[in-house]
Amino acid sequence: MKDKATNPPFAPFLVRIAAMVYESLLVAAVLFVASLPFLYLVGNAQTGWQRHLFQAYILGVLFAYFSTFWLRSGQTLAMKTWRIRLVTDDGSRLTLKQAGLRFVLALLGLLLVGIGFAWALIDRDGQFLHDRIAGTRLVRVARKAGP
Repeated sequence: MKDKATNPPFAPFLVRIAAMVYESLLVAAVLFVASLPFLYLVGNAQTGWQRHLFQAYILGVLFAYFSTFWLRSGQTLAMKTWRIRLVTDDGSRLTLKQAGLRFVLALLGLLLVGIGFAWALIDRDGQFLHDRIAGTRLVRVARKAGP
C-alpha cells in the first residue's frame, strides 16, 4: 500500500450515500430500457421460468453496467458527479475478479438490510464491508483547477 501522504482521502460517508441515491435513479432508467427487449421477446415474466430468467438477466445487466464503469475509469456517472473514484487498496484500477467480488458482496450487503453499507459507520477507515473484503476503496477526486 502506498504512503498515506500520497493516497487520496477516502470519500466521506454522506457523499457516498448521496452518490448511491443518484445512482439508483440512473440504474432505474437503465433497467427500464434493458427490460423492454427482454419482455418483448419473452412476454410475461411474472411467473415460472420466465421470472427466474428475467431476474438473472437483470442481475447481468446490473453487473455489466457497474463493472464496465469500474474497470474502465473507476467511476460511474453518479460517481463522476460526486467526485468519487473506485480504486484498489494500492490506488490502481480494479481487476474483473475484484469488480465481481465487490458487486456480489455489495448486493448481499444491500439484501441483508443494508448491513454491508452500515458497516462504514464502525469501520476504522469508514469503508463499506464489500470494499474492505474486495480490497477496494472509494476515494475523493480532487477538483480540476479552473482556467
